[in-house]
Amino acid sequence: MMMGIVADMGVTVELGQWLSTGYMLMLGVAVPAVTWISKRFSARQHLLLGLGLSLAGSLMCLAAPGFWVLLAGRILQAVSTGILLPFMTTIAMVSFPPGRQATAMGIAGVAMGFAPNIGPTVGGAMASAWGWRSFFVLLAALTCVLTLCALVLVKPTKPHDAAARLDAVSLSLSTLGLGGVLLGFSNASSFALISPYVWGPLAVGVALCAAFIVRQKRSGNPLIDLGVFRSRRFNAGFAAQNLLFASFMGVTLVVPLYVEGLCGGTALQAGMVLLPGTVAALVLNPLGGVLTDRLGARRVCLVGGLMLSAGAVPMCFLDAASPLWQAVVFQGVRACGVSLLIGPLTQWSLADLPRPLVPHGSSLSVAVRQACASFGTSAMVLAISAGQGIASRGGLADGLRSAPDALAALPYHLAFGFTAVLSLCLLVTIAWKVR
Repeated sequence: MMMGIVADMGVTVELGQWLSTGYMLMLGVAVPAVTWISKRFSARQHLLLGLGLSLAGSLMCLAAPGFWVLLAGRILQAVSTGILLPFMTTIAMVSFPPGRQATAMGIAGVAMGFAPNIGPTVGGAMASAWGWRSFFVLLAALTCVLTLCALVLVKPTKPHDAAARLDAVSLSLSTLGLGGVLLGFSNASSFALISPYVWGPLAVGVALCAAFIVRQKRSGNPLIDLGVFRSRRFNAGFAAQNLLFASFMGVTLVVPLYVEGLCGGTALQAGMVLLPGTVAALVLNPLGGVLTDRLGARRVCLVGGLMLSAGAVPMCFLDAASPLWQAVVFQGVRACGVSLLIGPLTQWSLADLPRPLVPHGSSLSVAVRQACASFGTSAMVLAISAGQGIASRGGLADGLRSAPDALAALPYHLAFGFTAVLSLCLLVTIAWKVR
């Protein structure tokens, strides 16, 4: 779909990538405002605000006469996602009793695991058949249906604190700080690490994030209450979720590069490698929640961590001669592990927090997970670039010089190796901390 937009709008591929990069940036920076929105507006108003922004963004993209209007529409969609994801998690945690929270989170996990992966496949198919604008027709129609459902099913209630004031300074610090970190990580996939386009945003972002943390500790009404870190259980779940998102988000980019770039496959074959695991996620996300309520988070997370590692480690050894079915199997096992981890880890980490702190823990988790996902993706792209540099110079040893196939596969070995290490670290964290 991206190439169709680039050709239709007459822009470069580099500029067109900002439709994805800008979306990821704005999704992350919008999240900290959710805690204020949850106080200032009722649940119904919060939901309708998010859906309204999504619908406005979809309509802008549908009717966009040029690239910048299209980008603005994508930014509105990102802001909508940024304020709805933590809200969805919070509702699952505060509106359901302890014995059903994981089940609710498993259903919510479909939006976090299944939908982002199936979206590009559906979008690509629709773009090929009817043009890229047809995808935004579908999004607008679905948003209208969801809005009608919200109006009918979600009852009006009073907001928690209609007089709640927004700390504009804290929001500015979090927006610019997290935005700088995300931009630096995103630029790392296109520029050298010593480039000011990488370290400049990172340095400014880290400094502003530090200032944000200091302000939250001193504020009597913080935008994000850092008291969530007084819970050891939240800390462990927070670390595990960050490892999870850093390990799996970038693979959806690397696998198509491997199939099309190294194996000479088609875009359809690349999609087929990802599809079985994506479809399995539709079943396993809710199932993971149900099993967590019945068996406990430790057992489910251990199985999920083992499956993630069992799929990730063998992928390190894939090369141009590997049958495509191996990539399908390994990625499928990997995706099943992810699906069994997203909901249970989120529920387990938030369940130990007092109810007033749940929105703060949810918002903080989503924001930092976004940064970790961006870091993981950039690290995998950097690994591919480094491997290609080694391959272009003929390798580091005589053994590599005499093995051109090994040289060609080296970039993907490094990228898959990075995600395998993160997966193993996650498994150790689960075995050590999740009880």
